[in-house]
Amino acid sequence: MTENAIIIAACMFAVAFICLGAALGNASMTGKAIESMARQPEEADNLFTRMLVAVGLVESMPILCYVIAVVLVFANPFAK
Repeated sequence: MTENAIIIAACMFAVAFICLGAALGNASMTGKAIESMARQPEEADNLFTRMLVAVGLVESMPILCYVIAVVLVFANPFAK
C-alpha cells in the first residue's frame, strides 16, 4: 500500500470510531436526561434545555473530526 492509501484508511477508521463514541455518548446522555425528566417532571424544561446544550457540545467533536479527515484525504499535507 502507498503512504496515501494508509493515511486515507487511518482517517476513515478514526472518524468511524469517533462517530461511534459520539453516538454512544449521546444515547447515554439522552437516556439519563429522560429518566431524570420522568423522576422530576417539574424540572423537565430545565433538564431538556441542558440536555440539548450538552448534545450539541458532544456533537461538535465528530464535526471537527470530519473536517480534519476531509483535509487529510483531499489536501493531504503528508503526501510527497
